[in-house]
Amino acid sequence: MKFLIKPTFITFGRTHEKMIPFNKPYLTGKETSYLTEAVKQGKISGNGHYTQLCQNHFIQQLGNEKNLCTTSCTDALEMCAILTDIKPGDEVIMPTYTFVSTANAFILRNAKVVFVDSRKDHPGMNEELIEKLITEKTKAIVLVHYAGVACDMDKVVKIAKRHKLIVIEDAAQAIDSYYKGKPLGSIGDLGAFSFHETKNIQCGEGGLLTVNNFLFKERAEIIWEKGTNRSAFWRGEVDKYNWVDIGSSFLPSELNTSFLFAQLEKIEEIQYKRKNIWKKYFNGLKKLEDFDVVLPVIPTYATNNAHLFYLICNSLEQRTALIDFLKKEGIMAVFHYICLHDSPYFLDKHDGREMPNAKKYENCLVRLPLWVNMTDEEVQYVIQKVLEFYKN
Repeated sequence: MKFLIKPTFITFGRTHEKMIPFNKPYLTGKETSYLTEAVKQGKISGNGHYTQLCQNHFIQQLGNEKNLCTTSCTDALEMCAILTDIKPGDEVIMPTYTFVSTANAFILRNAKVVFVDSRKDHPGMNEELIEKLITEKTKAIVLVHYAGVACDMDKVVKIAKRHKLIVIEDAAQAIDSYYKGKPLGSIGDLGAFSFHETKNIQCGEGGLLTVNNFLFKERAEIIWEKGTNRSAFWRGEVDKYNWVDIGSSFLPSELNTSFLFAQLEKIEEIQYKRKNIWKKYFNGLKKLEDFDVVLPVIPTYATNNAHLFYLICNSLEQRTALIDFLKKEGIMAVFHYICLHDSPYFLDKHDGREMPNAKKYENCLVRLPLWVNMTDEEVQYVIQKVLEFYKN
């Protein structure tokens, strides 16, 4: 099933009947049939047939201890905070250039969040700045693999081991991406993926908790099941289930996971198409380097899963002008995160450190449309218009 939005170009004035959207969720064609099958099976509340299929898929892909589908990546991160027994006053180190869920999960446990600046060559956190922020109260390091591009995991894991800290991977954007051949989301003690409709693989809203440290394996399932040992009961491991820990309703319904499984079956096809579009952008926009515009950088230790394609403009004014120009030409381009360290909520909690690299990305980064069924005509049109903006 194909969903295309094809702009109509009129030679004089180039007005458009339709925009090229920033994102358009992709459907494989199997989603509705699997949804119907889930309903027919008579168990749609969660932890049924399709939930197991999805979780087993990730066991095969990640080769880790356990995976649990969740209603969102936000929920998976909140499970990480509970599993690591975050208490009031514990400190958690994470990047400032990220979505609010990364921080919220730990703020909800009354942790002190300590933000880190981005790298100069990439929006991801600067690993070199982590160690000097560690105190006797630091409990965990939360990494964000921005745009699906891996952080330097060897460096971070060594720091964590030296200080006996827990490593959590926010792999919301990192499905099917790797660090030195290892799948992202499987390297830290815990990880979290997103299946929001803007992600490579999606089910509208959904997520996954990855458990890579066996110490968290049993408790993760209890927290997932509202603090009960119900899953163990259904497997016949206990004769009745009880309230044994804190938890919440983190597991998704079978409707979500049946939709998700249809996507996972086609992950290779989806990724091939996305990477092809990403390569066209990269090759077609290399000329922008003449205008001091920066294209994405992929470190040698990382792979590219084509989650998004971005440009780093020269200034906020230039980026605003570019976005406005593209909108007038029928192209929806968007900026990304606002740094969390100087957000209204956190401003009076921040320790005052400046984070110039992250602020540069806040002001200058622009994301171009990228979705599976973009036609070559649409991709080339976006490239043409970006180049036209800079040439003029």
